[in-house]
Amino acid sequence: LQASGYTVPVSALLVAYGGLALLLAPFGVYSICIAAITAAICQSPEAHPDPQQRWLAAMAAGGFYLLAGLFGGSITALMSALPAAWIQMLAGLALLGTIGGSLFQAVHQASERDAAVLTFLVTASGVTLAGIGSAFWGVVLGGVSYGVLSALRRP
Repeated sequence: LQASGYTVPVSALLVAYGGLALLLAPFGVYSICIAAITAAICQSPEAHPDPQQRWLAAMAAGGFYLLAGLFGGSITALMSALPAAWIQMLAGLALLGTIGGSLFQAVHQASERDAAVLTFLVTASGVTLAGIGSAFWGVVLGGVSYGVLSALRRP
């Protein structure tokens, strides 16, 4: 949300959602996430050109969430009947906007570009070292490269 220019009370949101997750986790509702892809979709210009009208997209998304909750069993059966490659393709298409925006943010600052690209490449490589996956090694190598490059740039 902040990347799109919205001012968000981050600490209040974290406390509220953390408390809500704590209360609802015993009932199986442990996946409350304020970074849901729906937020990225609902706050983007594609939802509405006027930022003051984008709340309508959030209301529509909430309505679809309610429908998905009511018909969850049928939706699950339908998704189970589809080929796995098709589901992966749909997930990839749904994430294109978020991935594009994130990559733009990562490489936008010239001083941080090398570390961001290195992080992305190592993570996307799928390499596994010592039984630990590429996501971990991408973050480690990116963090180390950022630290080293930042130290080398200082006068």
